Amino acid sequence: MPKNYFQGKFMKKNTNPLTSVRRAGALLHISSLPGPYGVGTMGKEARAFVRFLKDSGFSYWQILPLVQTGQGDSPYQSVFASSGNPLFIDPDILAEKGLVTKAEAARNRIGNDGRARYGETYEKRFALLRKAFARFDRTDEEFVRFSESGFLDYALFMAIRSKRGNAEFRFWEKPLRFHSAEALEKFRAENADEVDFWLFVQFEFYRQWRALKEYVNGLGIRIIGDIPLYMAYDSADVWANPRLFKLNKNLTRRKVAGVPPDYFSATGQLWGNPVYDWKVHEAEGFSWWIERIRLAFSLYDVVRIDHFRGFDRYFEIDADAETAIGGKWKKGPGFALFEAAQAKLGELDFIAEDLGSLDAGVYRLMRKTGYPGMKVLQFAFDGNADNPYLPQNIAENSVCYTGTHDNDTLVGFLENMQEWERNNLRAMLLPLLKEAGIPAHLSSARAGASCMRSLALSCRSGLCVIPVQDLLLSGGETRMNVPAVPEGNWCYRLKRAMPAGMAEKVKKLLKKYGRA
Repeated sequence: MPKNYFQGKFMKKNTNPLTSVRRAGALLHISSLPGPYGVGTMGKEARAFVRFLKDSGFSYWQILPLVQTGQGDSPYQSVFASSGNPLFIDPDILAEKGLVTKAEAARNRIGNDGRARYGETYEKRFALLRKAFARFDRTDEEFVRFSESGFLDYALFMAIRSKRGNAEFRFWEKPLRFHSAEALEKFRAENADEVDFWLFVQFEFYRQWRALKEYVNGLGIRIIGDIPLYMAYDSADVWANPRLFKLNKNLTRRKVAGVPPDYFSATGQLWGNPVYDWKVHEAEGFSWWIERIRLAFSLYDVVRIDHFRGFDRYFEIDADAETAIGGKWKKGPGFALFEAAQAKLGELDFIAEDLGSLDAGVYRLMRKTGYPGMKVLQFAFDGNADNPYLPQNIAENSVCYTGTHDNDTLVGFLENMQEWERNNLRAMLLPLLKEAGIPAHLSSARAGASCMRSLALSCRSGLCVIPVQDLLLSGGETRMNVPAVPEGNWCYRLKRAMPAGMAEKVKKLLKKYGRA
């Protein structure tokens, strides 16, 4: 490993097993995998990508939430926190099991132009899944056990929605809206096939995911998953557990979540998710959260906690507000939630997404939990020598990212800079590159992005995760998400498998910085 800016620093010894050994990971969601089915799936293309990771020397594959998405296709807005996205179910695997024919699977082909085509895929995939369900043996012992494992509220929620024209649950007739046991028993008896269909969808998703995860782990790679802080309002979680959220008596939203004005938006972000009634959660021993965390760790090896700062204090906005400007900070559950989870589940490999508006309380919670935080290199170059994202200010117990799913790609970031931003970056970046022994090639956005990628890998963080777009040095047109912009997001896809010969180049790069 070459001499770099971070050697010779006297730091507290890092004992977190997640970051105590220098490792690297790549970020690519399932939806972004290549393939012929409109959206990435858990099929052969996923396994080919994992082999690329193995050959490159990566130890981690980071993905976004696997959940079934709603309107807008955001993996941070789901109909059920523990659901899997049916669009990720691979038609070829269904054909291998004899649930559909090869010809039926082939009719799901859409093509791949580098953009996920959710609408068209939705229509084709659910038609195929209904054919598969018609041939599925519902007396299968594994399916029967799954049907009794906590997915009934989801299946009832989806079945009622399908029978009510996909209307939000606040528009359902009162007994169903208020989750009446008698009304639900009657509905299930009258709509057994529809309820069982939605159970089958999740059963098949989990079956394919666990097979893929076994393959990934078998190659020595761990999966970093993502647990969003908030639930979508129109979800089985809110419908079945209204006491856990700040709702009105008629079950409409009273208070919603968001963030104040920040780097991404001058008026803040108004997410619209109902906020939690943390007093109720605490009175119940955080049982709902503990079960959610338990299931997350059955899906992933490491879990990134989205919007970690919301556990210390969260931003609460009146449900009828037009922007987030008038919101207020409220006290969250703090360490008590994580202490309760650890008491029930043991030591947990969490990564805390500690980005955004931070204060002393968040830093105290970070120290108390010991979870590694996130250091995003794109946020480092504002001209402030104390900027916590500058490499010299990063501790070992952290995860360094060139950018996240909410950032532009490195190439796009550099191309879209204003002149004063570019001057700040050059003034701070050039000495860092020199100290780290990285040749300073800043003649183009791609050259600069390559330098910043090497700088991220060279930093002190025990784990460095690089989005695939930054591995490929792709432009801003491949950005995954623009926060506060409601349309056009979550569509990035690889057009084809990772380029031949790239794994060897990446492996040399990781080895150079002690990460392979």
